[in-house]
Amino acid sequence: MKPAAVGAVAALDTHHHRRVPLWLLALFTFSGTLAMHIFVPALPYAAQGLKASPGAMQLTVSLYIAGLAMGQLIYGPVSDRFGRRPTLMVGLVLYTLAGLVAAWAPDIDTLLAARLFQALGGCAGLVLGRAIVRDTASSGEAARRLALMNLMVTVGPGVAPLIGAWLAASLGWRSIFLALCGLGLLNLVFTWRLLPETGALDARANSSLGRLGRNYLQLLKSPAFLGYALGGGCATTSMYAFIATAPFVFVHELHRPLQEVGIYLGLLISGVWLGSMLATRLVRRVRLQRLMVLANGVSLLAALALLALAFTAHLSLLAVVGLLFLYTMGAGVASPAALTEALSVNPQVAGSASGLYGFTQMAVGAVCTALAALGRDPALSSACVLVGASLLAQAGFWIASRWRGPHRG
Repeated sequence: MKPAAVGAVAALDTHHHRRVPLWLLALFTFSGTLAMHIFVPALPYAAQGLKASPGAMQLTVSLYIAGLAMGQLIYGPVSDRFGRRPTLMVGLVLYTLAGLVAAWAPDIDTLLAARLFQALGGCAGLVLGRAIVRDTASSGEAARRLALMNLMVTVGPGVAPLIGAWLAASLGWRSIFLALCGLGLLNLVFTWRLLPETGALDARANSSLGRLGRNYLQLLKSPAFLGYALGGGCATTSMYAFIATAPFVFVHELHRPLQEVGIYLGLLISGVWLGSMLATRLVRRVRLQRLMVLANGVSLLAALALLALAFTAHLSLLAVVGLLFLYTMGAGVASPAALTEALSVNPQVAGSASGLYGFTQMAVGAVCTALAALGRDPALSSACVLVGASLLAQAGFWIASRWRGPHRG
């Protein structure tokens, strides 16, 4: 090989494996989900201000989850083709502008539209943060870095309900969207000044939209990827089923004041934080497949106990918070392991895999949220959904291991 060619390959390899600060990727990632959690305590205030029904206000959460799902199908393949950095900047611009529109929304229809576009912009960070980790680390190191990033990310949503409740009560619910708009601007500046391009330049130069479509089709035809994606979604975002019903469970069934709901939600989400912290230590000691199954097994046992208490009308505040904490802790451990395995099925299309995985997660979250709203008893309905989702997660991990196992080194 000619010296010039050798130099080019070396430069490309160095560029491809260039380190990106983990705190920066965490900031990009958690911004997307923060916008969902921070607004939940403000729903009654916004409903009063816009003269909207509670059902219409709950649509602002459902549409946001749907936007997170749809957007991730777009950003993955687009970033594989055009690069991580420019794609992320486009998403952040959309996130910021939509937040500004939401802050000045004159009616519920405008707010719903703004929330949808805010989610479409915010999910860029979810997809590309994970893809950049996979770009710059080996499989084993990626699992550890994803767990660390998940640890940082869940700090935000853990305190988001408290921040949202304080902003809505002291400055008005519109101040929440002004704060999110400022966060979008900050992320945009950080991307411009601090983020290098990590995507494989040679792969982008030789790719086409048709090939990207074939990459998606290849992932959809892979039982291993589908098993990890479905299992990971059912093990993690199924918790949205309880989060959506939490105000009704705590206020109507457990007779707690509305002001305390943010505290309990923060405690539940902190279980994800603890699980992610445990995952950073366990990924080096336990095989990822085994780690996923065991972690989701903890969630399944907690969901079964919650179902038994709800069915026999023996719910208590301590039992609900404790069991949901265990459930979310299991989700925090399983999440980075399932994601790492899913992205490793075909590392050449990590962006597309990250987008499709994220879509599956959010789609599962949206379906679980909708199912939990069907019954007359919110606690019983959400417990049934959590049990079913945990069983599906176990099935997904088993299918993935059956198809992936023979091809592992």
